[in-house]
Order: sequence, then C-alpha cells, then structure tokens
Amino acid sequence: MDLRPESSKSGIAPKQVLPITHQKYNLRGVDGPLPAISLVVAAVDTLRQKFPVNLKPTLIRNPLRDSMVLRLFVLCLFLFSLGSLSAAEGPNVISISIDDLNDWIGCLEGHPQSLTPNIDRLAKRGVLFTNAHCSSPACNPSRAAVFSGLRPDKTGVWSNDSKRLKAQNENIELLPATFAKAGYKTLGTGKLLHGGAKIFDKGFYPHQRWSPFGRKEVDYAPDELASKGTDSPKHEVIRNGSVFATLPLNGMKSDRTPDHKKGESFDWGPFDISDDEMGDTKITDWAIEQIKTNSKRPIMMGVGYYRPHIPLYAPKKYFKPFEGRIELPPTLADDLDDLSSVAREKWALEAITAGSHATVVEAGEWQNAVRAYLACVHYVDHEVGRLLDAIDASDMRDNTVIVLWSDHGWHLGEKQHWGKWNGWERSTRVPLIVVPPVSAGKEYRVGTRCDRPVNLIDLYPTLTELCEVKPPYELDGRSLVPLLANPKAEPDRSSLTIFDKGNVSVRLQQCRYIRYSDGSEEFYDHATDPNEWQNLLADGSAVGEEEMAELKRCREIANESLK
Repeated sequence: MDLRPESSKSGIAPKQVLPITHQKYNLRGVDGPLPAISLVVAAVDTLRQKFPVNLKPTLIRNPLRDSMVLRLFVLCLFLFSLGSLSAAEGPNVISISIDDLNDWIGCLEGHPQSLTPNIDRLAKRGVLFTNAHCSSPACNPSRAAVFSGLRPDKTGVWSNDSKRLKAQNENIELLPATFAKAGYKTLGTGKLLHGGAKIFDKGFYPHQRWSPFGRKEVDYAPDELASKGTDSPKHEVIRNGSVFATLPLNGMKSDRTPDHKKGESFDWGPFDISDDEMGDTKITDWAIEQIKTNSKRPIMMGVGYYRPHIPLYAPKKYFKPFEGRIELPPTLADDLDDLSSVAREKWALEAITAGSHATVVEAGEWQNAVRAYLACVHYVDHEVGRLLDAIDASDMRDNTVIVLWSDHGWHLGEKQHWGKWNGWERSTRVPLIVVPPVSAGKEYRVGTRCDRPVNLIDLYPTLTELCEVKPPYELDGRSLVPLLANPKAEPDRSSLTIFDKGNVSVRLQQCRYIRYSDGSEEFYDHATDPNEWQNLLADGSAVGEEEMAELKRCREIANESLK
C-alpha cells in the first residue's frame, strides 16, 4: 500500500513553473469561518505581499495573461473558502477511550455487580455494539490500528514491544491529522496513542499510570528489591519524612519483574484520597475546560482514561458499593485441557501482561482483585459522567459525535489468565458506543443495540463518513454508519484480531476461530458456549454441518490475513 500523500503520488514536482500558481495558502488558521469576501480580500493581500507590482519584466511578459492567472487564482481560493466554511459547520467529535475495559459495564451485562450509570446512559443515546472487538489485544498495536486505520500487518506494530507507529511509518496520516486538514481544531488528553505521542494540535498529558503516586515513588530501593519476588514483598513510599503507603497493597510476589526495581503494577486496593489526586480526574478537568472555550471551529477531541488498567488503585469511596461478597467470573476447572500446548502454556498460563492466576489464588486475592477492578470501572464511569454533563451543558450538545471504546478486553481468571494478549473473547471483546449528532434527527437508530461482529479499526472510516471528511488512503476498516441506520444490516460482517505474527482470531456472528503460529486451531460455538469452554476442533469433538460452513469461512479469512 502506498501511504504517501496524494500530492506525492501524482508525480507533480514540488515546485511548478508558473511563479504564482504553485504557492499554497493555508487559511484554516483562523479560529472560525470568515465571510467569503473577507477570505478573497485576504488572498489578494497575501498575493500582493508575495508578488509586488514591480516584478521583473521577464516574469510577466503578457499583462492580459497575468491578469487572467491572477483572477483564476483568486477564484480557486474563493472556492477553497467555501469548503472551509462547510468543514466549520461539521459536527464535533469526542472520542472517549478507556484502557483495559472489558464488558463489565451495566449495558453489556458482563458482571452482575458492575456500576456504570454514565456509560449506560450514553449507550441509550446512540448505538451499542455488543459484538465489538479489537484489532490486537494489547495497547500499542490496538491503538495504532485505531488511529491509523490500518491492521498490524500493514503498520508493523505487532505488540507492545514493537516500535511505535510513527517511528515505523512516517507517511501514515493519523486520524487527528485528517480532521485537522479538514478544518478541525484537534485536542487530546490522557492515554491515546501508546507511548505518549503528541498527535493533536493541543494536548494535556499528566501522569496517570501510578496515580496517586508518581513514577519514581513506586520504585523499590536497593535494600528492598530482594523482597520483591518473595511471599513478603515490601516497598515503602515515603512522603514528608514518614511512610505514606507500603506496597504492594495485596502483599503478592511479583511474577513478571521480581528482579527489577520498577514498581509492581499487578496490585490493587483503595486509598483515602480525593479524586483530584488521580490522573484521570485531571484529564477530565482539562477536557471540560476545552469544551467551555466554545471554539468557533469544530473540534475533534480525544480523551484517554487509564483506569481500569493495573495497578487497580482508586479513591476509597469507589470501593464502598462493593464491600460485600464479590461474584467471581465463571470458570471451568479443566478449561485448558482441550487446547494445544502453545495455547495453554504460552497464551493462557504465562504471566505476560499482568500476573499468574496461581499466585492470585494462593494469596486468596481473587475476590479482592475483582472488587478493585469493579471499583476502578466505577471511578472511571464517574469521570465519563462529568465529561458528558459538560458536553450537555455546552453549545456542542446537539452537534457532536461521541464514541466510547476500550483498546481491548481483560481477563480476571478466565482460562486461568490475568490481563490481555490472546485470541479469546475476554481479551478481544470491547465496549463500543457510537452516538451520532442529535441534529441528525431520525436518520440513525439511536437507543438500539447491534450484535454484528465489528472491529475498532472501523472507527476511522466511521468518523470520516459521519463528518464528511475524506480519508487519506484506503483504510482497512469498514464504516459503521450503515449499522447506525439499521443495526440488522450487513449480515456478512466479521472481525479479525491479530495477536503477534502468525496468530489470528476471527469472530463471526455466533462463532470464534483461533489459529496459532504453530498451526493449531480452536473453534467455538457462541450460541451454546459463550464462555468458550469447548474447543470443537479438539480430539473427540465434532463440528456439525452448520458449524462447518462457518468454520470454512473463518479459515478463509484467516488464510487471507496471513498471506
């Protein structure tokens, strides 16, 4: 795929022969639409400055021709100004991303004790996609796909260990840049593209990960490090000469980095602090300030929340609703018996992105971990509510597209796994809500649910179509706009998730297919097995005639993606 700008593809040299018409003028710097005549006057003034009347005679041999060129140039600028005015009247875009959020929200009924009234009310204003999945179940590749509109095999961003998106692909045009070219003011705050890349015109990026601590506060001192991998780890956070906290709160040994001084993020628990001490609260504050500014141009703003990413820390008050007995996620003791060795040992049991299930169970922390996850989800839901209230109280209310999504799911003991980074439903499935502008009227079926399999890579073409913005190149995703109008449309939809080279997971309406780099396979019928406990391709299992047709289609999709 040629990702060069259109001007580079055309073969036109950077500089033209004519001394006037090769110049480019960017009039989008004005914060708001000017009358068309003012734009023409501004163009003429600019032209006078660039090309004074006393040009050398050798450059203008024919006054009549030059007059015609000048008039044509001004006419082009006038037509360009009409396009700018149209963009300035387009809908605003607010993209809300929530890190590591699985389906444990009220409207998706992923956990009976989840408490998310604000996300739930947002779902009622738009279309809730109940079968949405990520392009890759890790932060770096998932977010790279969302912002580039391209799959990991196109960008080279396969995992969290891959080089960052722009470091590998200088000519890729990210979503905010596409909207900026169309006249939008782009704003961003919090965790957006993995690695902290500044991809918006204006941004605010406070520390979020270790809230309420700073990065250095959680590092183990040399005399503490020996305890990190033991059953009695101990790191003291010192503030004002006294111990503020002793970490980890759960008292568990480190499975991933027992010999490294960096803090152990596989931890959870409450802190008696105010919301203001959390990074996610700070980004909401900043986003609300931008909304109150009342920009004359349409805005595109990304708001990236960090919780419920580990460590699962939150203010104490968000733990209170979950003080009683916590319901654990459904599991099966012999769930891994019908998997290949690579699926079982590498993708299920290895503590790649969080910690070991065995360690959690031995420490008696399973309920506390689930409690902390629910509390962190409850906390971030509160922040989403503050943001929605600010939008509703502003002039943006009726002319704003709102999308809410998570970069991937998260296991809390299912398949004896914690974290993400595999091809099962718990890792790939994400919340996805798309709210069209109120001004669109009855064009879209708001307040409905869509169970078609869709993918986060569909967001780029969806937003450009809703806002009538031209995409920079052929995108891998497929616009969701037809499903906003009719949630039962496009029954041929499928979702592809790639987790490192050679590993793919395909989701259809009622089934899932996984193929690993060693060639081993899994196939699940979600109509009868929503927890993916029975691999129909395991020895002794049988695939029915109806399922066989779906299996064949899944294999074709997988084969095509692996070419």
